[in-house]
Amino acid sequence: MPDPTGKLFPCPACGAKVAFDPTTRSLKCPYCGHATAVPDPTDESAAAVVERDFDAYLGREESGAGAVIAGRSSQTRCTGCGATVLLEDKVVTKECPFCGTHLENKPESAAGMIPPESLAPFAVDLRSARESFTAWLGSLWFAPTELKAVANLGQLSGVYVPYWTYDAMTYTAYRGERGDNYQDTETYTERDQNGNTVTKTRTVTRIRWWPASGEVQHFFDDVLVCGSKSVPPHLVSYLEPWDLDQLEGFRPEFLGGFTTERYAVGLKEGFGEAKQLMAPTIDNLVRRDIGGDHQRVSWKRTDYAAVTFKHLLLPVWVAHYRYHETLYQILVNGRTGKVSGERPWSTWKILRLVLLVLLAAGAVAAVVALTSGKAKGAGPVTPALRADGLPPPARRLEAEERRLVPVHSGPSARAQAGGRPTASPARGG
Repeated sequence: MPDPTGKLFPCPACGAKVAFDPTTRSLKCPYCGHATAVPDPTDESAAAVVERDFDAYLGREESGAGAVIAGRSSQTRCTGCGATVLLEDKVVTKECPFCGTHLENKPESAAGMIPPESLAPFAVDLRSARESFTAWLGSLWFAPTELKAVANLGQLSGVYVPYWTYDAMTYTAYRGERGDNYQDTETYTERDQNGNTVTKTRTVTRIRWWPASGEVQHFFDDVLVCGSKSVPPHLVSYLEPWDLDQLEGFRPEFLGGFTTERYAVGLKEGFGEAKQLMAPTIDNLVRRDIGGDHQRVSWKRTDYAAVTFKHLLLPVWVAHYRYHETLYQILVNGRTGKVSGERPWSTWKILRLVLLVLLAAGAVAAVVALTSGKAKGAGPVTPALRADGLPPPARRLEAEERRLVPVHSGPSARAQAGGRPTASPARGG
């Protein structure tokens, strides 16, 4: 168990309070820059990540017995979001890291609890977390223009969020039915095109059901349940996966300069949530054991044996900002830099895009209609004209008339020309 007595880590050079630096894994002074490496555990037992017996510790929690985290001997409750913040000894915390509500300077002694025995130290420093935050903001579609300026006013706070992990061996007995598909031929009638009734056959798939019962077993390892109620479940779950294989034994030095939240989801309540997370896997195992093409499960019962747990702390950078009187939270995974957040939407930007799309569609439709109208209204092709304005057929007719009508001078010629044409004998060349 960690030492329950409070600890303060002063700078050996100037005496100021030091904080854990994720980039160098050292306790670094923000004033003079002096850094001291976090010491390794003095023995293997302190470095080990151990599982605790669920039933044994459940009795302790229900009886109120427990300890406090080293260096966090007092606590205060946020009146805004209800978070219980464990205060660092001799350090004043001004506001809640989850919602920004001012914390009244009336701390009380931290109540006994099941203390964390393992954690994943911060690996992403404040600068990297801000870069991830800024990149996330830049990727938002339809965000209000002034959002970036407003969000930058929100400060990122490093918080160790409480979690539980549960291991359990499960035995699930079940009763149900197995359905197997088979092909069958059925007869049916219909009317043909002449109105006559005809009889036909077709192949159909049917299901043959058989009773089924049995038992499936499965071991669950490290089912993760968040012990905080200060962050929305859908946001904190998006930060997964966590590298739980990199957990380290608890050392208070890792908490230096960061806020630590006390768990709001107790050991028993957390195991109830773990059962819900196990349920889909158990259901799939039952259906796989039944087999066949279809399964019906009418009854099942799961027994949990050899249940163990860990109370651990995972690092999260938390930012909050208010936009139009609405509180928004952004979380950054303190190990990977993955961002999960809430954001407002700009109604005007969405409407503007819709209008632009409608205008573009209207313009395309107008161009298509205009092109189609020109194609339908085009007349026949006009033949080429000669210099005197007559088309080729008229030229041939004129030439024929000149060949048939004899040429005479005087009035008789005009009279003969106005009568019936008479063929003249051809002259030889």
